[in-house]
Amino acid sequence: MTTPALSIAEVLNQPALVPLWPTVGRALGLAESTTYQLAAENRLPIEVIRLGRRRVARTVDLHRFLGLVPQENGAGPVYQTGSPAGKDEEAGYQPASPVEQSAPTSK
Repeated sequence: MTTPALSIAEVLNQPALVPLWPTVGRALGLAESTTYQLAAENRLPIEVIRLGRRRVARTVDLHRFLGLVPQENGAGPVYQTGSPAGKDEEAGYQPASPVEQSAPTSK
């Protein structure tokens, strides 16, 4: 049985720390065994944090890897959350408006 991958909206609505499975594995489209094997081999594309026997990852690292974090200058994509599951087209990104920067004036 295959578990469906997480939608963008589901990934963006996660808490600060998420478990490797199902959250990280599903977001990356990996099976549970593959997720844990890559984590054990230190080959996951995001940092794995051990909390006792649990393995978790920072949500911001997952967002960054998936390209869901806008660029620092504000010129990156803007994402909307809160749409119903299965409506990825509506939960996609909208390009941010260009940021105008005035030239510094010299006195």
